Order: sequence, then structure tokens, then C-alpha cells
Amino acid sequence: MASVLGILEERETAARVRVEGLREEVARLAGVLEAAEIDLDRRVIAREELVEALAASAAETTAVTETEAEQETALSPVPGSIVPPWREGLPVRVLAPDYQRILGVLEERQPADQGSLKAREITALLGLETTSAKVEGVRSKARRLAERGWLVQETSGAFSVGRRPVAVPDAGSSA
Repeated sequence: MASVLGILEERETAARVRVEGLREEVARLAGVLEAAEIDLDRRVIAREELVEALAASAAETTAVTETEAEQETALSPVPGSIVPPWREGLPVRVLAPDYQRILGVLEERQPADQGSLKAREITALLGLETTSAKVEGVRSKARRLAERGWLVQETSGAFSVGRRPVAVPDAGSSA
């Protein structure tokens, strides 16, 4: 029986070694877990601090932003909005984007002194199809810009860059 008792003692020793190894692993993992929890806490605090700082900053700038927004909305384009008569100091950004693009195409051509452009040429330079409907839409917008002093319409029907103050008796009649 001595051999059976020896086998049991060997197994018991192996089990003790395994238990000690597992205890060491648990202690190591507890240290890793503690470090990870500290890192998590730091990140949560950092996020909360950032949210508070951004909220405080937003509250400080809200009054200034509201005043600027009120001023900006007076100059902001609205799709389908009327084209205001041109006057000195009036920025192009008061125009709706389509009108700004038409002015941009003509202003790009002006420095090279390439003269005026017909509605079909403007339509093509805008990257639109040169179908009758598209050309007439561009022509209508360019005429409106010319009527309001943003562009010059020549007798040939071509348009060129040129700003002049105009008196528009019924500015609200066309969009």
C-alpha cells in the first residue's frame, strides 16, 4: 500500500502547486483589474469635466451667438427668396445659392476679360445640362440679377459682371 500512499501524496503535492499558481494568478489579475478600474474612473471624470466645460462655454457664448444669429438671418439667403436690389456694401451671401453660383461663374470670367456670357454658356459652366428648361431657368435668374443691379444685361441678351444701384418699385413681385 505504500505505493498507493505515495501516489496520493504526489497528487496532493501537485494540487498544492496548482492552487498556489492559481492564487498567484488571481493576485496578478486583481492588480490588473484595479489598474483598469482606475483608468476607467479617470476617463469617466475626464468626459464629465469636458461636458461641463463645453456646457459652460456654450452658455457664455449663447448670448453673443443669438445676437450674431439675428444679424446673420437678416443677411442669410432663403431658398426661393427675392433678390434684393444691389447697394454698396451688400454682400453676395444675401443671395440664394443659385444666384451666388451665377455671379461666381461670371466673376471668374471677368478677370480674364472674356466678356459677357449667354445663358446657355452660363448653364454649361454651372455644370448643368443645357436643356431648354435649365437654360431658361438660368436666364430667368440672370435677368433677375440684372434687374436688381447685380449684373449687366447687354442688348444681345448676354450677361456680364457689373454692379449698379437700381430703384425697384415693386421688389417683392418676383422671387
